[in-house]
Amino acid sequence: MNTAVLRTEARLFRREPGALFWILLFPSLLLVILGSVPSFRQPSDDLGGLRTVDVYVPVAVLLGLIVGGLQSMPQTLTGYRERGILRRMAVTPVRPSALLSAQMSVYGGASLASALLVLAVGRLGFGVRLPGQPAGYALALVAAVLVALALGSVVSALSRTTKIAGAIGSVVFFPSMFCAGVWAPVQTMPHTLARIVGCTPFGAAAQALDRAAAGHWPGWSHLGVLAVWILLLTGAASRWFRWE
Repeated sequence: MNTAVLRTEARLFRREPGALFWILLFPSLLLVILGSVPSFRQPSDDLGGLRTVDVYVPVAVLLGLIVGGLQSMPQTLTGYRERGILRRMAVTPVRPSALLSAQMSVYGGASLASALLVLAVGRLGFGVRLPGQPAGYALALVAAVLVALALGSVVSALSRTTKIAGAIGSVVFFPSMFCAGVWAPVQTMPHTLARIVGCTPFGAAAQALDRAAAGHWPGWSHLGVLAVWILLLTGAASRWFRWE
């Protein structure tokens, strides 16, 4: 039964052109736009000899999962609650928890697919090196996906309507993009600001991905920050989430 729910949710997701574009395509499109600027393909001393397009690959990776976790999933789940779908499912053999698991699988899978597409575009289009520490990069990426989904679950738990979900999601969305380095990569931030950002979910994820991309194991402090946030957010979502 859970498999049937997952297939249904995946089919519904494929019918949402907005979600497909913003989660799967927009991060890679942003990387193409940045990589098309000649100066962004030149090494910079301020970036330790890296190019701007190099440091924006992890940023684009995080952008896809932030959109999926904070914008798309809460809107879908809250819409189901608002239309009474969750209430009706509660009295059927399909438990609402199966729907929640399916939603997280669909949006988590879409986020990972977006990340792989960004890495492929960076490598094939602009010669960006693949992560020098693949295992560490994969671990940091999975942790980042989990923290995005957990944060999105909290947004869903706090939202009674899709309008509220959109408002709360937007409030969290823009600071998350800043911490991920969309406007200024973490490498260019002042030391104190970078340390503060490193305590946030996506700041820690950005720094963990940067280290793994450079060939080093992600800092245990960054992985620890992600683990703590995952536990805290998951606990909060479980406590506050209501099916009606």
